Amino acid sequence: MIRLILLTDFTESYAHQLLKGIMDYSKKHEPWVLCRMPPAFKQQYGIEGILNWAKRWKADAIIAQFNSGDNVDLFRKNGITAVAQDYNSRFTTIPNITSNYKLTGKMVAEFFLQRGFKNFAFFGYKNACWSQERCEGFKDEIAKYGFTDNFYAFHNQKLEELWFYKQHPLSKWLKSLPKPIAMMACDDTQGQIITEICKLSNIRIPEDIALMGVDNDEMTCNLSDPSLSSVLLDVEKGGYNTARLIDSMVKSKNFDSYKDIYISTSYIVQRQSTNIYPIQDKEIARALKFIDECKLEKINVEDVVKQVALSRRLLEIRFKQFTKMSVYQYIMKKKMDVFAQLLIESKAPVTEIAAQLGITDMKNLSRQFKTIEGCSPLQYRKEHSPNKKI
Repeated sequence: MIRLILLTDFTESYAHQLLKGIMDYSKKHEPWVLCRMPPAFKQQYGIEGILNWAKRWKADAIIAQFNSGDNVDLFRKNGITAVAQDYNSRFTTIPNITSNYKLTGKMVAEFFLQRGFKNFAFFGYKNACWSQERCEGFKDEIAKYGFTDNFYAFHNQKLEELWFYKQHPLSKWLKSLPKPIAMMACDDTQGQIITEICKLSNIRIPEDIALMGVDNDEMTCNLSDPSLSSVLLDVEKGGYNTARLIDSMVKSKNFDSYKDIYISTSYIVQRQSTNIYPIQDKEIARALKFIDECKLEKINVEDVVKQVALSRRLLEIRFKQFTKMSVYQYIMKKKMDVFAQLLIESKAPVTEIAAQLGITDMKNLSRQFKTIEGCSPLQYRKEHSPNKKI
């Protein structure tokens, strides 16, 4: 029986999803004993205080929000497996629960680029690698399309002060941005802050600022006004794999044989904060909106042509100017996004899911899906299964 300390902020859904994955693993193997320690304990007693409590409690492992200056090696020296979660920078002597943060930034940039945005902004923390790397991925992707000079960033807030922000400098920055603009917040907490400041500053969302966060914390996203679009991460699977790693390290007492746990990015959950097509070409905006609204139906290029006052040839030319894709490619991209989402959420057969989207050519579906996602539908489903092995 493993005794685990989980030192994290349980006011966020990230911690709940992580815990859900951990408990799922323990139920399939052996019951674990869990101590949910509040971050305030670390602030009051420090790493040494946590270690002393862990030794008295006879803890086998700890998952914690460590800071870069914390002496995490103390746990190893006392036979306790330590794993870092929500850190300022990655550790080199203990496993990290991490992610391909740049890929998340790239995904958000692609979403906004496909909608025709030309101005972009990022709001994040100044001392957290996951925020900085999401910003880099976001900026690098828009740079590919020549929008480097149209990028703006605000990194004045420290991670330790996530609950507090100064309204005036943030409001001044938001008002100074060119409109309309697509903004990525490093997480949903920062996204909600933007919605609050915009409301106080008479800045409209999404008309002036289209906004997207990360984590898909449903309470935070729906508490925002308007509701916040966000990137869903497969945190539950990350918790399951973290538990597997801890189980292995505790039983082997080998603190040097480990790999970081990578939490995968699943898909974007669209809400009101991104419900806009900021392009002056009304016909292309109408086409984009039609495709988004009908992506669950069996539509083709001719259906899109019928929605606009353009010939097919002119539609294709103007459509590609804004999206960098043909109309057909855009339709398939939207369908593949939904298809990938349903592969994770549903246990229905692949053919049944395809039928829901009006797709009957399975060979073409697999080819299209592999082009976009890099693997077959079955491989994708297996990869994103909560029970996937490390």
